Amino acid sequence: VQPVESGGGLVQAGGSLRLSCAVPRDTFSLYATAWFRQAPGKEREFVATFSRSGGSTYYSDSVKGRFTISRDNAKNTVYLQMNSLRPGDTAVYYCAADRSAYGSIREYEYTYWGQGTQVTISS
Repeated sequence: VQPVESGGGLVQAGGSLRLSCAVPRDTFSLYATAWFRQAPGKEREFVATFSRSGGSTYYSDSVKGRFTISRDNAKNTVYLQMNSLRPGDTAVYYCAADRSAYGSIREYEYTYWGQGTQVTISS
C-alpha cells in the first residue's frame, strides 16, 4: 500500500490548495487514511483524519475550520481542501494509511506513508 500525494505548491497567504492522496483501489476501502505535515525544523504533526465509519472527521486545532478532509470512493482518493492558508501552514504534507488506525491522530499507528508534497505559503 503506497499512498501517492499530489497538489502541493506555492500560494499567497489567504489562498487555497487542494491536496490529493491516491490509494490502490483494492485496498482503499480497507485502510484508514490521514494527513500529517512536517514544517522545517519541527516534528511531524497530525492534520486530519476520518472515523471508522467515515461519518466523522477529526482535525488538529491549528487547522480546524480552515481545512476539510474528504474522500471519493469511486476514485480511491482522499482530499485535503485547505483554505485561508497562513505562512505557518508551510510544510511537507504526508498521506498515511493503515489497516486499523481509524480515527487515530498518532503518527506511529500508521504503517504506510507517501513521499510527501511541499506546500509553501508566502506572506
